Amino acid sequence: MRKGKNKAEKDLDSLKTNYKKLRRLMRTIGLDARIREDDLKRDLLES
Repeated sequence: MRKGKNKAEKDLDSLKTNYKKLRRLMRTIGLDARIREDDLKRDLLES
C-alpha cells in the first residue's frame, strides 16, 4: 500500500508543479489580469 501512496504523492507533486508553472506563465503573458477583469465583470453582471 505504501508503494501506491508514494505514486499518488508523486503524481500530486507533479500536478502542483505544473500548476505553478502554468500560473507563472499566465502572469508573464498578462492573462492573469485579463481573467480577473473578466471575473469582475461577470460578478457585477450577476449582482
